Amino acid sequence: MPGPSASPSPGTPRRDTRGIVDASGLLTRVRFRRHAPAEPLRPYLEHYWLIDWDLTEPYVTHVVPHPSVNVVFQDLPGHEPFGEVAGIGLGLFSKELAGRGRVCGVQFRPGGFRPFAPGRAVADLTGREMPLGEVFGCGLAEGGERADAAGLDDAVHAVLGPDDEHARVAALDAFLLRHGPAPDPQADLAMELADRIRADRTVRRVGDLAREAGLSVRALQRLFAAYVGVGPKWVVLRYRIHEALERAESAAAVDWADLAAGLGYADQAHLVRDFTATVGVPPTAYAPR
Repeated sequence: MPGPSASPSPGTPRRDTRGIVDASGLLTRVRFRRHAPAEPLRPYLEHYWLIDWDLTEPYVTHVVPHPSVNVVFQDLPGHEPFGEVAGIGLGLFSKELAGRGRVCGVQFRPGGFRPFAPGRAVADLTGREMPLGEVFGCGLAEGGERADAAGLDDAVHAVLGPDDEHARVAALDAFLLRHGPAPDPQADLAMELADRIRADRTVRRVGDLAREAGLSVRALQRLFAAYVGVGPKWVVLRYRIHEALERAESAAAVDWADLAAGLGYADQAHLVRDFTATVGVPPTAYAPR
């Protein structure tokens, strides 16, 4: 039974592949790297993620999304470079990679995006992909001037243009520092509680988490809607599926009944049902891939 999915220290990118379906298949086809952000951004971000590919045949990648907002800059064949804000995906995310392309992304900690767009509840973004300007277009740019479309276009090209990945990271830092973060104790609380769910497998009931936080269940749900984008129960279930997916990716034989018990499921059937609904196939069918 794997240990709990401990949260990385701020500024330390994760090294696991949790959430990536057929991670080995993806990593043989693309260059995938993670980088730490600038120091002032580290309390709010998981990491930056950079992907470059040059494929002779298309490949479809699948990801079981984390409970995180992502800002994604993309340079895809046949398209002008663009940036968008991707709210939490509720289902399996699939994307075809073809030809030669580049993506530079920002994965925020659960609860960490709101300080960069304080006027919008994060639940408004859930299940949606929005142009960068619709979320950041009204923010303040450096020197107090309003950000405009030209400024956002410049940011897109600054992030995607350089071949040097450290220059791309510096451009991501510059973009985010122009837009925040605005200090917010409620964001700090949301990040703390989401981290507790990720790191502590004994956190299984929303009522227990609310009581430990000194909140009513309703207040906890409102906090997660405003700052995380999904409810606390959804976060609990998603981290369970991530751990089950990682176990299924391993070469070792899996005792699914034991894993279900360790993840807090009432029985193996409940784990199989959630896994199948999220990934598209039952764990026993997925494991041999």
